[in-house]
Amino acid sequence: MRFFITFSYNGTRYCGWQRQPNGIAVQEELEKALTTILRTPIELTGAGRTDAGVHALNMVAHFDIADDTTVDCRLLTVDTKRLINNLNSLLPYDIAVKNVERVTDEAHARFDALSRKYEYHIITHKNPFLKEQACRIHFPLNMELMNEAAKVLFEYEDFTSFSKLHTDVKTNNCTIMEAYWQQRGEELVFTIKANRFLRNMVRAVVGTLFQVGQGKMTKEQFAQVIAQHNRCSAGDSAPAQGLYLTHIQYPQEIFKH
Repeated sequence: MRFFITFSYNGTRYCGWQRQPNGIAVQEELEKALTTILRTPIELTGAGRTDAGVHALNMVAHFDIADDTTVDCRLLTVDTKRLINNLNSLLPYDIAVKNVERVTDEAHARFDALSRKYEYHIITHKNPFLKEQACRIHFPLNMELMNEAAKVLFEYEDFTSFSKLHTDVKTNNCTIMEAYWQQRGEELVFTIKANRFLRNMVRAVVGTLFQVGQGKMTKEQFAQVIAQHNRCSAGDSAPAQGLYLTHIQYPQEIFKH
């Protein structure tokens, strides 16, 4: 039987979602908690990876339970509220499980995702409560100019210019579905949605849009950056602490109700 687990985490203390030899990963903590409570080894396959310091409001992973296991399947299929409570009692304070649900045996947390949505949060003044949850900038930004430049993203598919170098992906093509800036209270938030993202892509897009917002780059020059397919032509990556994975969409037919 295969299950999807949905959870959130503050990425400040972690080397990212995926297990790493040189630090504590969210995957490691979640697998350890699941293994302890279900009393069988659990391996998770995530919907993607987030870098060190990046947060997730809604992350998804899948795991399998063998037919011959001694796991109490009622805990997984009927009494999921108790399972979630037990997991959250055992997990560190900065990881929270939201849901566990049965899916088809072929469902895949990564490959079945139809879209992913990220937000990047910015503050312009000192706030001790948002030090690790938003990027503080010390320069003014023109949100109107950045929104005009963000519309250019819809005109392209190859985003090599915003990809981390030497990755093992087969294509750098992505379909952008949403891309806009908005003011939310004291924070300036960039929202971007696509069918897939390249490694470091959102932070590279934001860092380059910073140049537009400061008047150092025009909308036309932003388009040229994308067209050059060269990471060196884009701006520096924005800091990790402002980035959040907020939503992953799946086809409804993979869920067993």
